[in-house]
Amino acid sequence: MPRHSPQLHPAYLLHRYDWSETSLILDLFTREQGRVVVAAKGAKRPYSQLRSVLLPFQRLNVNYGVRRVRGEAPSDTEVQPLRTAEWAGGPAMLGGAALMTGFYLNELLMKLLARHDPFPVLFDAYSQTLPALALGEDLHVEAALRAFELVLLREIGLLPTLDIVTLTQQPLPPTALLALRPESGIVAVAPGEPGIDAPRWRALQRSLDGKDLADIQRACLPALSELKPMLRQLLHYHLGSSALRTRQLMMELQNLET
Repeated sequence: MPRHSPQLHPAYLLHRYDWSETSLILDLFTREQGRVVVAAKGAKRPYSQLRSVLLPFQRLNVNYGVRRVRGEAPSDTEVQPLRTAEWAGGPAMLGGAALMTGFYLNELLMKLLARHDPFPVLFDAYSQTLPALALGEDLHVEAALRAFELVLLREIGLLPTLDIVTLTQQPLPPTALLALRPESGIVAVAPGEPGIDAPRWRALQRSLDGKDLADIQRACLPALSELKPMLRQLLHYHLGSSALRTRQLMMELQNLET
């Protein structure tokens, strides 16, 4: 009988933990099954072919899991064995400041996504955001980060519709300045408060509906300084008391440079 090739799944490595002197526990973000945790036995051995493959921000093709009854799903706490992992090609690994922004994305995914809950649109957005971070152009990096945050919040159901007033479900007043608040969604702001005008909110919503990440990034550009604190507040609201370690480290590094 011919042997069948193992089914490979597109994936990225979000985090790795030491399991033993020779093995690792990996938190993977896969396109078909969302976040999964696998055990890579022997991956730390000097001769293991996995040593040069299991790197963050590199697209992988992986095969993992145990044989199970048809229709039976793995539990949220189950650690599955990694069978194979191959580099799937793509740009070089992030470096410098881009490395920290990449780890910021990884931390968001780990803290906000449940295991075994697939988000293919978010996976594709992550894949397309990494090259933008590597460019190192401040405005485009900021736009890429804001666009990814918007897609993440929308895909997990935490982003209100941006072209209506959340509490009334009415269209945005044409000339009003509005803000995104964690508790109340899109609301009009008082005079003198920071906000984004209605046409820009509508443009952001159209770009999100179109699901083209480049369009979402372009829609973010005119409102970068206003969007950043609003999205940060919304993310921290849903993260609860959890502080983002990468955000704190980035601030510490910036303080050292000043």
